[in-house]
Amino acid sequence: MISLVDLLEEVCDCGCKVCTVPIEEAEYQGKKVELNKVKRGGDSKKFYVYVKDGDKVKKVSFGAKGMSIKTKDSDRRKNFKSRFNCDNPGPKTKARYWSCRMWSGPDAIKNMLKK
Repeated sequence: MISLVDLLEEVCDCGCKVCTVPIEEAEYQGKKVELNKVKRGGDSKKFYVYVKDGDKVKKVSFGAKGMSIKTKDSDRRKNFKSRFNCDNPGPKTKARYWSCRMWSGPDAIKNMLKK
């Protein structure tokens, strides 16, 4: 069964808010996954997220395992944002976008990992 969001994306590609509603679930390598929901763990990195890349679903892994993230320190946030060019983070399909979101504020990690 096709969802309303999928139908709108197929019929209309104007980019308006109605047509670009985020899809909540998709299938990745045979299993149902939540899109744009950051999770801890993963194969080789600290976090991962599934995103829609065109008509495919892509797994984006980011963050160094074993490193702590101290986003409450404003000087660290400022330095990270300058190193990673967070003023222009790029598309959602890149690790830099999600890393920049993690460092966006003092409680960003806690808010992004909420269930």
